[in-house]
Amino acid sequence: MPSLNDKTYLPCPPQRVAFIGLGVMGYPMAGHLARAGHAVTVYNRTPAKAAAFVQEFQAQGARSAPTPREAARQADLVFCCVGNDDDLRSVTLGEHGALAGMAAGTVLVDHTTASADVARELAGVARASGCHFLDAPVSGGQAGAQNGQLTVMCGGEAEVFERVKPVAMAFARAFTLMGPSGAGQLTKMVNQICIAGLLQGLSEAIAFGQNAGLDMPRVLEVIGKGAAQSWQLDHRGPTMVEDRFDFGFAVDWMRKDLGLVLEEAKRNGSRLPITALVDQFYADVQRMGGGRWDTSSLIRRLR
Repeated sequence: MPSLNDKTYLPCPPQRVAFIGLGVMGYPMAGHLARAGHAVTVYNRTPAKAAAFVQEFQAQGARSAPTPREAARQADLVFCCVGNDDDLRSVTLGEHGALAGMAAGTVLVDHTTASADVARELAGVARASGCHFLDAPVSGGQAGAQNGQLTVMCGGEAEVFERVKPVAMAFARAFTLMGPSGAGQLTKMVNQICIAGLLQGLSEAIAFGQNAGLDMPRVLEVIGKGAAQSWQLDHRGPTMVEDRFDFGFAVDWMRKDLGLVLEEAKRNGSRLPITALVDQFYADVQRMGGGRWDTSSLIRRLR
C-alpha cells in the first residue's frame, strides 16, 4: 500500500481547511492536506474515524468537530467526500450543515461523485450565502488517494478554481477546470462510461484467452505493449487472471455512479446501450454476493 510519506508536496501557503467525510478516499486525502502543512479540522459521521485521524495527525495539529457546521467554522476551504446526493445534502445543508458555518468568501469543494443537479443546487445555495462552490469528483481509486495521485475534474468559476488548486494538489496529480458548475460531475460520468466498457471488454478477452488455453499473464504483457494497452489492462488484468477482487472500487459504488450516468442520459438524450447492459451485468455480480468486490469482478459472470 502506498504511503502518505511518498508524496512530494508543492510549496503552498498554509490554509485553514475542513474535511468532511473520512472514508476510503477522504481519510488519505485529508491526510495529505495535513502533511502539506495545512491546519485540518475533520468531521465524520462515525466519530471513531475522526478520532483515529486526529491521533494519527496530532503532530500536524489535526482537530475534529462534532458537526459539519463546527468543522467549517473559520475554515478558508471546506472539502467534502461522502457517498451520494443525499449524503452530500445532509452534511452541507440545514442547521448543522457545513454551509451554515462557513463565513462569506469560503469555498466548499465537493469530491463526492454525485449528480450534476446537486452540484448546481449547492452552487446556488453557496452563492446566496456569499460563499463559493466547486464540484470536483475524483478518479484514481483508493490507491490514487493513498499516494496523492488523484485526477480531479472541476466545475465552477475560474477564480475560485485557481484559489483551490494549489491546496488540492496535495492529493492530486491533475486538477482541471472543465466548465461551469456541474461540469466536473458530467466529466466524471464520461470517465465511468469508459471504465465500464473497458472492464467488460477486458473480462471477455481474458475469459476467451483462458478458455483457449493461453498463458494469460504473458498475453497481457504482450498486448499491453500495443494498441490494447490501458490502465485497466495494466493494473486489473493480472488480478482478474488470478481471480482476486477483494480491493479497489466496489461494485456497489460503480452501480451508484452508473445510475447517475443513465439518469443524465435520459435528460440529455444520449443513447448508452453498452453502459446500460454493463450496469445490469454489475447487478448480476451483486446477486452473486460481490457488491464489495472490485469493479473488475465482471469476469466472474463468465466463469
